[in-house]
Amino acid sequence: MIRCVGAVVHDHSGRLLLIRRATEPGRGLWSIPGGRVLPGETDVDAVRREVREETGLLVDAGPLLGSVLREAPGGAVFDIHDYSARVCDGTLSAGDDAAEARWVTAAEYALLTTVDGLTEALRGWSALPTG
Repeated sequence: MIRCVGAVVHDHSGRLLLIRRATEPGRGLWSIPGGRVLPGETDVDAVRREVREETGLLVDAGPLLGSVLREAPGGAVFDIHDYSARVCDGTLSAGDDAAEARWVTAAEYALLTTVDGLTEALRGWSALPTG
């Protein structure tokens, strides 16, 4: 099991923050910012770090929305814990393993190819974009 976190971030208009993955798994697909929790790191610290690295934005991590399990290379399993988060500073800019980072409306989201299971998870948590 590989512990990971994700950040579900909405702006004041209800748009959702997404990144297009530059690396595997999911290269070229859209997802929420996130990644592996480093040894000795809390989930909250990992959420802050991953969002900053991938989007240039600083966030405050909020409550856990839910968790999902996804297959990882080599037969491992990603144990992903997705948290609500709120932007507190920074300028949006893709970085680290994100090829792009942007805010998307509900209509824009519907046109994107997302990583497996993202839409279902966000729908189950009432976290799809509304803007």
